Amino acid sequence: MLTLLFLACLVGDLLLRYWLARRQIRHVLAHRDAVPAAFADRIGLHSHQRAADYTVARCQLSMIERIVEAAVLLGLTLLGGLQALDLALGRLIESELWRQMALVGSVLALLGAVGLVFSAWRTFRLEARFGFNRMTPRLFITDALKMLAVTLVLGTPLLAAILWIMESAGTDWAWWAWGVWVGFNLLVLWLYPSFIAPLFNRFTPLDDPELTERIHALAKRCRFGLSGLFVMDGSRRSAHGNAYFTGFGRHRRIVFFDTLLSRLNTDEVEAVLAHELGHFAHHHILRRIVIGFTAAGVLLHLLAWLSTQLWFYTGLGVIPQLGRPNDGLALVLFMLALPVLTFWTTPVASLLSRRDEFQADRYAVRQCGAAPLSSALVKLYDDNAATLTPDPIHSAWYDSHPPAPVRIAHLRDG
Repeated sequence: MLTLLFLACLVGDLLLRYWLARRQIRHVLAHRDAVPAAFADRIGLHSHQRAADYTVARCQLSMIERIVEAAVLLGLTLLGGLQALDLALGRLIESELWRQMALVGSVLALLGAVGLVFSAWRTFRLEARFGFNRMTPRLFITDALKMLAVTLVLGTPLLAAILWIMESAGTDWAWWAWGVWVGFNLLVLWLYPSFIAPLFNRFTPLDDPELTERIHALAKRCRFGLSGLFVMDGSRRSAHGNAYFTGFGRHRRIVFFDTLLSRLNTDEVEAVLAHELGHFAHHHILRRIVIGFTAAGVLLHLLAWLSTQLWFYTGLGVIPQLGRPNDGLALVLFMLALPVLTFWTTPVASLLSRRDEFQADRYAVRQCGAAPLSSALVKLYDDNAATLTPDPIHSAWYDSHPPAPVRIAHLRDG
């Protein structure tokens, strides 16, 4: 039964993604030769056509990537790859903990290698084709090695702790594992701005007295405790621009991509930041963290039950080893199968995210007015080659942000 459900969800996943991608491509190409009236005075036809071509190329690559991922998933599960790997590691490694860690690590390494190939193609072919890539092969490799090092340093103790808890904590192990998971994520939130992010980018204090004064005044109005303003050298890797805040408590900082500051004027930067602070003011970030932690607890308890069911293993193409712990095997199977089953909840998550974006927009308008935010968004749509004419169904399923025409109209109409 599980095998049929898994296959049905996987095939349905692929067919639905293909249908949505085809809708998006047809809709974008059908509107390629005319800029929407609301943007005609600010975005030229050439930029609009470039955005259309960029959107189509991204859709095509994402479908190829998903097909390859599905093939790897089938190879690991129903075609016996995970079973063979588990047996081989069982013959090579005596320590049960290290055997299970090697199993999980091997699968993650395989999935990471597949993702790295597509990341390289996306960076050096697709992004370069449209003028966005500024990353060199050397920097790409260096980033990958740094990410691997960070993953090993932080992930290895976490994995060892989770597997040890699954083996030793009895029937209530999910609660203990959940506590470790929550603690780990809070640790990463604390480490990221000061220790992890500087491994990949250079952060310098914002050197613009007028903008600095405006931002501090905005932060004070928004009751946002601010420990620093920084500019990140995002232009080393990409022409895309962004801004975000990170950290918590007394250590919150605001970070601007240098590419963003080079394109927007002071009023527009303040409006974009006000939108980001809107997420803080309405507790969107905190709510998402709480939801994430709650979901993790539910999923760990589900895994605790599934790991005791023989059909969970056999239904996904694996026979657990007798007389040996199979916690690592259960963890891998759960990790592989879960995205296939949860893909169908995507539109709900997208809807909730778009609701938050509208709320943050309204907050920014109250702080800075609609005109600078609208102007900033149009510039960002243009610079980032975001399509102005997405397919409505594709957008409703995937998009975490409202489509450009809807968002700008919402700002214009108040």
